[in-house]
Amino acid sequence: MNDQDLVRQVLRGNRGAFQMLIDQHKSLVAHMVGRVVKRELDHEEICQDVFLKVHDRLDEFKFESKLSTWVATIAFRMSINFIKKKELTIIDEAEVEKEIVDRIADNSFPADIISKDDSKSYIHIMILELPVQYRTVLTLYHLEEMSYPEIKEVTGMPEGTVKNYLFRGRKLLKERLEIFLKTEEL
Repeated sequence: MNDQDLVRQVLRGNRGAFQMLIDQHKSLVAHMVGRVVKRELDHEEICQDVFLKVHDRLDEFKFESKLSTWVATIAFRMSINFIKKKELTIIDEAEVEKEIVDRIADNSFPADIISKDDSKSYIHIMILELPVQYRTVLTLYHLEEMSYPEIKEVTGMPEGTVKNYLFRGRKLLKERLEIFLKTEEL
């Protein structure tokens, strides 16, 4: 079922269609929420709230973008608003970098979370440790395969800022991975 048919069915009250919409977008919403809000306990609640808002505002969707972009925008903004409302602080980049270097040097990443031979898991952990703007843009671009204009729409950032954050996020990730690889050689 294409997006237009799916939206029409949901607006007509078809619960199965709404469940299909949830199933199609739940990993996207989970990625968006997970990249902005670090506390695992809050993820499920925010994801549920996102889909309630999607349902309540679906009649406002005008097909000017992809449905996934519209849903991701809601997830991103609700996550940012959650952080603001709960007065959670977004960790300063220098603090994160120092903490990562210390944790790598001390080998204090929990063994059950990461094995040194499992580079993919390590990269995901490193992405989670990046400042929110970098991990959000990296997630949207690389995991959700969104274009710059789509990321601009989701985040409300100018396209130049999206490109800048993508460049900086990759650079910071690369630097951290190089530190990790150096400690592995020792």
